[in-house]
Amino acid sequence: MELKALSGMTLAELQQITADLELPKFTAMQMAAWIYQKQIFNIDEMTNLSKTVRERLSATFTLGRSLPAETQTSTDGTVKYLFRTISGDFVETVYIPTEDRATLCISSQVGCKMGCKFCMTGKQGFQGQLTPVDILNQIYSVPDFDKITNIVFMGQGEPLDNLDAVLRVTELLTARYGLAWSPKRITVSTVGLLSGLKKFLDQSDCNVAISLHFPFPEERIEWMPAEKAYPIEKVVALLKGYDFCKDLKRGEIRTTNHQRRLSFEYIMFKGINDTQRHAQGLVNLLRGLDCRVNLIPFHVIPNSPLRGCNADDMRIFRDYLTHHGVYTTIRASRGQDILAACGLLNTSRQEALKKGMRGQKN
Repeated sequence: MELKALSGMTLAELQQITADLELPKFTAMQMAAWIYQKQIFNIDEMTNLSKTVRERLSATFTLGRSLPAETQTSTDGTVKYLFRTISGDFVETVYIPTEDRATLCISSQVGCKMGCKFCMTGKQGFQGQLTPVDILNQIYSVPDFDKITNIVFMGQGEPLDNLDAVLRVTELLTARYGLAWSPKRITVSTVGLLSGLKKFLDQSDCNVAISLHFPFPEERIEWMPAEKAYPIEKVVALLKGYDFCKDLKRGEIRTTNHQRRLSFEYIMFKGINDTQRHAQGLVNLLRGLDCRVNLIPFHVIPNSPLRGCNADDMRIFRDYLTHHGVYTTIRASRGQDILAACGLLNTSRQEALKKGMRGQKN
C-alpha cells in the first residue's frame, strides 16, 4: 500500500484524519505544528503524540520529506540542490544568501511548457507537475531552512500553470498553523497566464513578478511563445485593476496600506532589447502601475545566438527608466558557475540519475 503524505495537508484535512482515527480534536493542531513549524522528517519525531497514535498514523501516512539527491556550492555562496520528486523525477532549487537576507528559489514543475528560447528549463520541455508535497519538500529539506527569509517561485516551471498546488503551498506557508509567514515574503513569477493570474490575485496576497523581457508584442512572441495566448498588453491591463504597494525611493512617504508588490523581470540581451526605444516602450507599457523593473544579466546558454549586455549599458538603461518614473534595479548575478543563475536550471541529466538509482536497487 502506498502511503499518503501528511505534508501538504491543510488543518481541515488533518482534522478529518484525526476524526477518522477517533483521536482527540487537538491532535490535528499538534500534527500541524510538527509538520509545518518544526523541521522533522518522520512521524515518529512527533514526540507529544503517544507511541500508539504514531504507529497508527505511520501505518497509513508518511511525512513526505526527503533530503537533496545532490548539492552544488558556488564560489559566491549560492547553493543548488537537486531534489527527487514523488513521481521519481528531479527538480532544482537554489539557496541564495546575502548579507541581509536568504532567498530560496523553488520550482513548481518538472521542465516547463512555455518554451522561452533563452531559458534552459524551457528547452528541456514539460515533463510533469509538482505536487504540494514536492514543492514544500524543497523548502523544508534544505539544510539552511531556518535561515530562509524569502521564497520566490522562480525555479523550473510556470507557477500559474500549476496554480492549485502553488496556491495550496502559499496558503500553508502563510497560515497560522503553518509557517505563519507574511505574504510579502513570498513572490510568484509568471509569464502572464491570464486566467491563472486573475485567480491568484483574487485568492492570494503574495507578491507577483511578471516575466516581461520585451515591451513590444511582435518581439516578445518571437522569443516567448506564450505571448500568442497571453498578450503582455492584456496582462498589464489586468494588473491595472488591482492595487499594489508602491516601491518607495529614499525620502518618499508611503501613501497606501497595500503590502503586495508587483515587479517585472527584464533579462537584457545585447542588441535585441537594450535600446532607448525599448526603454521608452517599457515606460509606455507600465505607465500607471506601482511596480519595479528588475534588470537581469543574461547568462549564455548552448545553441543560442543571444548575448548579454555589459554593466555600463545596463546602468544606462536603468537610469533612463528611473528618470522617466519607472523604479528600476539591476539584479546581481549569483551561482553562474554552478548553472544556478536565472534561466540556467535544467534537469536533463535526470534519466542518467534514474538509471543509476535503478542499478543500485538491482
